[in-house]
Amino acid sequence: MDSPTLSQEAGIAQREQLETTTYAKVTARLLPFLFVSYVAAYLDRVNVGFAKLQMLSDLQFSETVYGLGAGIFFIGYFLFEVPSNIIMHKVGARVWIARIMITWAILSGAMIFVSSPTVFYVLRFFLGVAEAGFFPGIVLYLTYWFPAQRRSRMNALFMIGIPVAGVVGGPLSGWILNSMNGFHGMPGWQWLFLVEAVPSLLLGVVTLFYLPDSIRAASWLSNDEKRLLEDNIAKENAGKEDHALSGVFGNPRVWLMAAIYFCCMMGLYGVGFYLPTLIKAAGVKDALNVGLLTAIPYGCAVVAMLAVAKSADRTRERRWHFTIASALGGLGLLLATIYGNNVTLAMAALSLGTAGLLATMPVFWTYPSAILGGTAAAAGIAMINSIGNLAGFVSPSIIGWMKDVTNSTDAGMYVVSAALLLGSVLALLQPPSLVNR
Repeated sequence: MDSPTLSQEAGIAQREQLETTTYAKVTARLLPFLFVSYVAAYLDRVNVGFAKLQMLSDLQFSETVYGLGAGIFFIGYFLFEVPSNIIMHKVGARVWIARIMITWAILSGAMIFVSSPTVFYVLRFFLGVAEAGFFPGIVLYLTYWFPAQRRSRMNALFMIGIPVAGVVGGPLSGWILNSMNGFHGMPGWQWLFLVEAVPSLLLGVVTLFYLPDSIRAASWLSNDEKRLLEDNIAKENAGKEDHALSGVFGNPRVWLMAAIYFCCMMGLYGVGFYLPTLIKAAGVKDALNVGLLTAIPYGCAVVAMLAVAKSADRTRERRWHFTIASALGGLGLLLATIYGNNVTLAMAALSLGTAGLLATMPVFWTYPSAILGGTAAAAGIAMINSIGNLAGFVSPSIIGWMKDVTNSTDAGMYVVSAALLLGSVLALLQPPSLVNR
């Protein structure tokens, strides 16, 4: 084979430089905004875990009522997830994501009106309906811009919104519960829902003016930059499957991914809804101190997510990255349960568990987009996410029910740990040639 000429080498170098600067521009423009939006979304989804510290005694709710109310969010989420993602693929990300954010902000703020289990269940259900499509919509949106070899890192930059919501939201929630309790005659838990709904509402309005629907609609890119991005995505999509929707729902690979993600979400929501409770049970009573301590596991998770995602992209290996992270997540939560009466050991184990389970997410979300394209990708990503997030109903419901029965969260956390360990095994059933891209 002839060696490239000097002019060819110059052309290759010029394209590589253009590619580097273009992806840096897209990353700087989109990822900070998407990340902040996800911080607001996740905070509104799980701040009920902090509200619980006051809400249960104020309203005389049992642990079972709390667990069902926390989890029923995901029934609404499940029912509307796939339709929402398909609509976004058809009408565009800008309007649809703005609609999601504005409606969920209104409903999250309306949680101040909870006065009975029925009102609690209804508002949590419709909060799930409102938020359905946000997370898989952003995962799908990133596939419009970034090819597979860059996607773990981009997913990580977006998904670290979860642990950052814990780092920021824990101390903030604890401060609101303490300092605003009784302000203008309202208990702290009501102020918590009201104050933390405001960022989502503002970001939803900004989305209408900030987020482009596609590469072609990005006025801040030059024609050469748009062409490069579109060519890269077109080349990648050429080998993907764009099934009819019936083909997606009947695809065993999609169902395996849904089962793996369900195991991940058992861990995520076990921690998300009960981390403040677990820390309080270890002997920390003050709400602000509980909030400050929740920042530690989530801070560890930020580092783990970025490091694992970078390694997975660099090595083009994803199965073992996921498996090891999920296994460490399960082990950490198991140890946190065993040593739950020792604050130091419990915090160390919770940090390991939280870091491990959250490090699985950026790697996992490269899987569906590696095999599905077009409408099939929109439906497949939404289906996997909706089924996986049913764990958000199962996990807190099991923990809450078992706590009422046994007066301890231990049995429920053992179930959550086992789910993460099962997920690490299921991940190895995927062919390396399919997911290691």
